[in-house]
Amino acid sequence: MCGIVGVLGNHEVAPLLVEALKRLEYRGYDSAGIATVNAGKLDRRRAVGKLVNLSDLLVHNPLAGKAGIGHTRWATHGAATVKNAHPHRAGRVAVVHNGIIENFRELRSDLAADGYTQESDTDTETVVLLVNRAMDRGASPAEAAQETLARLHGAFALCFLFDGQDDLMIAARKGSPLAIGWGEGEMFVGSDAIALAPMTDRITYLEEGDWAVVTRQGAEIFDAQNRRANRAETRIQLDATRIEKAGYKHFMAKEIAEQPVVIADALKHYTSPDGALQLPKGIDFKGIARVTLVACGTASYACHVAKYWFEQIAGLPADIDIASEFRYREPVLSPASMAIFVSQSGETADTLAALRHASGKVAKVISVVNVPTSSIARESDLALSILAGVEVGVASTKAFTCQLTVLALMALKAAVDRGRIDAATLAKRLDSLRAMPGLMNAALSLSDPIARVAEDLGKAQDILFLGRGPMFPLALEGALKLKEISYIHAEGYASGELKHGPIALIDADVPVIVLAPKDALFDKTVSNMQEVMARHGKVLLLSDAAGIAAAGQGTWKTLALPTVDPLWAPILYAVPAQLLAYHTAIAKGTDVDQPRNLAKSVTVE
Repeated sequence: MCGIVGVLGNHEVAPLLVEALKRLEYRGYDSAGIATVNAGKLDRRRAVGKLVNLSDLLVHNPLAGKAGIGHTRWATHGAATVKNAHPHRAGRVAVVHNGIIENFRELRSDLAADGYTQESDTDTETVVLLVNRAMDRGASPAEAAQETLARLHGAFALCFLFDGQDDLMIAARKGSPLAIGWGEGEMFVGSDAIALAPMTDRITYLEEGDWAVVTRQGAEIFDAQNRRANRAETRIQLDATRIEKAGYKHFMAKEIAEQPVVIADALKHYTSPDGALQLPKGIDFKGIARVTLVACGTASYACHVAKYWFEQIAGLPADIDIASEFRYREPVLSPASMAIFVSQSGETADTLAALRHASGKVAKVISVVNVPTSSIARESDLALSILAGVEVGVASTKAFTCQLTVLALMALKAAVDRGRIDAATLAKRLDSLRAMPGLMNAALSLSDPIARVAEDLGKAQDILFLGRGPMFPLALEGALKLKEISYIHAEGYASGELKHGPIALIDADVPVIVLAPKDALFDKTVSNMQEVMARHGKVLLLSDAAGIAAAGQGTWKTLALPTVDPLWAPILYAVPAQLLAYHTAIAKGTDVDQPRNLAKSVTVE
């Protein structure tokens, strides 16, 4: 969840560290800090809140040095205070950490018995105290780090800096991602390639349990058994790491607007010029009796939609699991099943743990990710990139619709493999999918009328979203988006479930957003909508022209979307749901790109 960076450079590193942290701030923004070694002296600066506060501090109290580490924090143990901010220091050692040390209480007691006490409330300070104690007992920095790593339980990415060592960092990972960047007489460490892109395009991803001794001459990498390890160096595409707003006020606005382009790119990548499916050869549903779809948050709602597609199009039973619950319910997995794990970052800790639980128990483990070099991608039998490009806004938008697009193509492939559709039907389905970028452009033109509606939505305390069939998970996603960035309490319901309890919440002050393309379930959805209106509820109806003509009378507001193949309606209707959340947040004056208490990449359980 937190972002970490380290630099052994030839120039002053404080500006480089701050710039890298800017690119990592989407991972957390409760506090930030850096530490450097200058002429052998270790020192640090820390500030609560967003990175700008650290930048201001460094203007008035600069920090010199050509070796340094930095951190932007999403708080787990201990409140967002200066004493809990990273880097943590004990004696001759400073450390930055992403993850959770599960046995820190036991380790803290052990340290206290030797007179080593903590100043902070964090689990991380335990780590730096252990290393410092080992060095006090005569261990070298590498020996002290190795000894400490063997005692840590939990998930971590760590980067150490040492007093008196101008040319040394030690990095380690277990459960949390970490990469080493290679330069000419310079070396770098970072949570991901995005942080390192301005400094190098040569990246080595540490594997599970790896640790590395890093100097300006290179990195010596060891595996979990402390054996020398050769890890591949990869070249990153710098274009894929750009995080500029490109004239938009917010990253979220830019990413919403990019959806027609990135979906077109995904469709082009996974279909041939003659209109046939072109998924990797390893995607084969022959002999598969069931698929299990596993994810967290927005990606989980993409899986909910995909369940309808796999079952309706391919006749293939599909289970959905929340990744954080998957292992603990002891799921019954079969060699005749396929497990599909969906994650934007490819580093989501709960999803990665679920994948490891399923590995070896199913016929194939497939991941659908936005980062093809991520841990989830690397540990899958086969990884499909959604090709959304870098998504910086914490609330996922383009990644969600790209996930849906790739999952739709997988459902079509399952239908082909299982003999459920013929070539003509497949061509028709693909044609309707290829129309999606144009339809989304039309939906984006609703931004101004949605902004006007949002002025009223921003005054509400509670908002309900309703949908039937595959629009039900879209209602869940619409509610999640609104909660994430506007802080308004919102819930999504299957329309038919409203009368089984939630209708008690309906009054004139509760807007109800109904997602209802004119499909086979339209009349039933309208009946549920009428139940709301009979109780003076304020209904915002999102439908196509035919649907609004049939049922728009008496509603509070309507928004007309283009007519779309009902199968793929969730992809299109995601756009107004995102815009409603975005403009409501604008109306309320909240931080759209960095909403409170959230982080983009959730790398802790």
